[in-house]
Amino acid sequence: MNAYLTLGIAALLLLLLVGAGWALLMRRRQVQRSRSLQNLLDLADRLETDLKTCRSGLQQAHAVMSLNPDLPAASEQDAQHAIDGGLRALLQQRLWIRDHSSNASQHELDEAASSMRSTDERLQPLLQALTQAQHDLNSAMREHIRRESET
Repeated sequence: MNAYLTLGIAALLLLLLVGAGWALLMRRRQVQRSRSLQNLLDLADRLETDLKTCRSGLQQAHAVMSLNPDLPAASEQDAQHAIDGGLRALLQQRLWIRDHSSNASQHELDEAASSMRSTDERLQPLLQALTQAQHDLNSAMREHIRRESET
């Protein structure tokens, strides 16, 4: 009887350890999933901010370069269409996050985040070039105004 009691207690302890390990594993997955989802939302926010910054910068640049800022040039319209397309694609991603993230696998969440990171990495050099172009354009305009005021 004593051997059965010892075996029963050992089996119970083993079950408790397995259950605790399982609960710990599930909690760890839940924390990872929560972090992945928060990362995905943060990436979407950053990408949206970058796209809006790009749109604003392009509008400013075209306004300075245009003789009539109320009449957008074809290149300005192309740029606006490209940025609007990026914002629409981002909206689709946000809708996917809202509608499917609760059922998505960790792999799907990671893929969505990777896609957004890749898009952001491609956008960063363009934003830097736009910032430099705005700086150069502002300098050229100041120089032009200075020269005209001297004449």
